[in-house]
Amino acid sequence: MALKDILPGKLGFGAAPLGNMFRDIPEAEALATVEAAWNDGIRYFDNAPFYGAGLAEIRMGEALAGKPRENYVISTKVGRVILDEIEDVSARDLGEKGDVFKHGLPNKIVNDYSEDATLRSIEDSLKRLRTDRIDIAWVHDVAQDFYGDEWLSVFESARRGAFKALDRLRDEGVIKAWGLGVNRVEPIELLLALDGPRPDGFLLAGRYTLLDHGRALQRLVPAVARRGLGLVVGGPYSSGALVGGPNFEYAPATPEILSRVAAIKAIADRYGISMKAAGLQFALANPVVAAVIPGASQPSRISEDRAALEEVVPADFWRELREARLVDPAAPLPIVD
Repeated sequence: MALKDILPGKLGFGAAPLGNMFRDIPEAEALATVEAAWNDGIRYFDNAPFYGAGLAEIRMGEALAGKPRENYVISTKVGRVILDEIEDVSARDLGEKGDVFKHGLPNKIVNDYSEDATLRSIEDSLKRLRTDRIDIAWVHDVAQDFYGDEWLSVFESARRGAFKALDRLRDEGVIKAWGLGVNRVEPIELLLALDGPRPDGFLLAGRYTLLDHGRALQRLVPAVARRGLGLVVGGPYSSGALVGGPNFEYAPATPEILSRVAAIKAIADRYGISMKAAGLQFALANPVVAAVIPGASQPSRISEDRAALEEVVPADFWRELREARLVDPAAPLPIVD
């Protein structure tokens, strides 16, 4: 089933912040943020066991308890199993994301993309989320940013295990769709080149944003379009860099990135539009993008995202970005004459 037929709207909720991403978020604030998303009309919620070692799923399960299950869509991820055993959080090897969830739960995280682990991961997620079904399952982080030079062997393990398991679960109707949830384009390109698995779409974080989209446009977007599949865009604000934050790709932004942000913002300010509007509307202008899922850790962010989605952005703004070479010439733009 195509992602656009499953997802209830263009704006979803990315749950990574609920796992205490970057900071220790009070329980009440986390639950209020999910409630604000619900009250706004958001009905797609994306999660992962990795987010705070199960904390984000537990909080979302609590926040959505009592909501009519047929009224919303949940995606979560496989590839990591959360154990009852406690570990030293500071000693975890998380590739480029070492300190992102240092405030999460101290439960041991085991990387395992086998069939058995995939099934166990889904069962555990169901318990934490307090639900009877997962709509979409993404295979999480089979990419260079977590596994470095070993990523191809991790991908092969997923091909033999998780991909086959999820193909079967989708065909049996246990889940509606599956794909990869990654921060790099190469794993998706590799999966699309395989004969066997039949993914339904992909969650691509940080690689189809206003600040970084050239690589995705080269081969990935055309390949996804040819297959009639869709993309969910995660991290549309590039870890906050696009909207004035200090981080890009979960690390301090480089002078080059900060200069690019400043150039875009100068044009946006001239037209009186927000950077959030520029970021969300840019991503959604591509026909293969089914939804965007900005993360939020406080209720006010939800209304900001909705306003950004509905903000009227003059066509001349997009034209200026293109003329200034601040967007790739091949990128579809939401120009309305």
